[in-house]
Amino acid sequence: MNVIFFAIVAIAFVAAAYRQAVWAPTGAEDTAPMDVLASAMIDSATSAVTLAIGLIGVMALFLGLMKVAEAGGLLVIIARLVRPLMQRLFPDVPAEHPAMGAMILNMSANGLGLGNAATPFGIRAMQELETLNRTPGTATNAMALFLAINTSSVTLLPTGVIALRAAAGSADAAGIVPTTLFATICSTTVAIVMAKACQRFWPAAGVDTAPTAAPTTDVATPDAEEKALAAQTERGYPGWASALALGAIVALIPLTILWGRQIAPWIIPGLMIGLLGFGVVRRVAIYETFVEGARDGFNVAVRIIPYLVAILVAVGMFRASGAMAALVTPLGALTGHLGLPAEALPMALLRPLSGSGAYGILASIINDPAIGPDSYTGYLVSTIQGSTETTFYVIAVYFGAVGIRRLRHALVAALTADVAGVAGAVVVCSYLYGN
Repeated sequence: MNVIFFAIVAIAFVAAAYRQAVWAPTGAEDTAPMDVLASAMIDSATSAVTLAIGLIGVMALFLGLMKVAEAGGLLVIIARLVRPLMQRLFPDVPAEHPAMGAMILNMSANGLGLGNAATPFGIRAMQELETLNRTPGTATNAMALFLAINTSSVTLLPTGVIALRAAAGSADAAGIVPTTLFATICSTTVAIVMAKACQRFWPAAGVDTAPTAAPTTDVATPDAEEKALAAQTERGYPGWASALALGAIVALIPLTILWGRQIAPWIIPGLMIGLLGFGVVRRVAIYETFVEGARDGFNVAVRIIPYLVAILVAVGMFRASGAMAALVTPLGALTGHLGLPAEALPMALLRPLSGSGAYGILASIINDPAIGPDSYTGYLVSTIQGSTETTFYVIAVYFGAVGIRRLRHALVAALTADVAGVAGAVVVCSYLYGN
C-alpha cells in the first residue's frame, strides 16, 4: 500500500505540474491547475472526516446487531450446517482435524460480514493445515482451495458496505444484498472449479518430509474463546440439513433477482428484529451485548479516519490533476460497453491490491454528487466491494503466517475468482439497476 499511495500522489503531482507549466489563463474565473490540486486536497481531507463521523452511528448499529448474533451462536449454527460440504471439498483434511473447524468458522464469519473475526480463524486454519503439509514452504491443495474460497466467500450480509451506503445518504442501503449474494456465489463457484482444475498442473514438488507443526505467530495464537468455538463445530448437522440449507441459499438467487427491489426495503428492519429475536430465543442479554458491539463499532469508525483521509486525499488529487481522466477514459470506453463504466474501473482494478484503498475509492464514488450511492455505478461499486477480497493481502497474511513461499495455483484461482465476482456484479446490477 505504501507504493500505491505514493504512486497515486506522485502521478497526480506530475500531471498537475505539467498542466500548470502549459497553463494559459483565459479569464478571471480560470483557476490554476496547482490551485485546483491544493483545494482538492483540503476538500478531500474534510470530506473524509465528515464521512467517518456520519459512519459512526451506522457502524455501531450493525456491529451491535452482529454481536448479538455471534453471542447467540449463529456462527456455530452456520458452521455446523456447512461441515458436510466442507468434508467433500477438502478430502485431504481429516473430518475431525482442527483445521476443518477453523476453516468453517472463517468462512461463516466472512459470510456474515465479520471481517475482523474471520482473519484470526483463517490464520489458525492455515497453521493447522501446515501440520498436514509434507512439502514445507509449498502450498498444499487444501491450502490453495481454502485461500481461493476465502477471497470469494459467499456473503449473506455485507454489513460494512451497507453501513457506508447508509452514511452516504442512500435511500436503499441494503439494495446490494441480492447483488452481492449473486456475485459471491459466482466467484466462489469459479474459485472452487479453478482450484480443483489447476491443482493437477501445479504438482506439489518438493522434499517429502513428515508433517511439522506450523510456526507460531502472535496474531494467530488462538485464545480460549476461539478454541471453544472450534470445539462446538466438531460435529456437523445431518447431511440432509446441510443440503436443505444450501438449497435455500441457491433459491435466494432467483428470488432476489426477480424481487430484489421489493425485498430490499425490508432487509434492514427485518435484520434488526430478526437478530434481536434470535438473541432473545437464545437467552442472550441483548441490550448489554448490543451495547458492547456498538462500542466496537464506534471504535472501528474512529480508527478508520486516518485511512480514509489518506486514500481520499490521494484519490482527490488524482482526479483533480486530470490523471484519472487520462487513465480511465480510454479504458472506460472499452469496458463501458461491457457494463463497467469508467467511474467504476479504478475500484475494480484496486480491489485485489488494497482493501483500504478500494474502500476509500468506494466512499469517494458514492459521495460524489454526480454519481451517488443509488445510481447504477453506486450499486456496482458497492457490490464489487462486498463481493471481492483484497487477494494479495490475504495471500501475504495467511501464507506468510506459515512460511509458504511457493503458491502453486492459489493466486491463479483467487484472481480468477475476483474477475468472476466483478463480472457477476456487472451482470446482476445491469439487470436490477441498469437503465
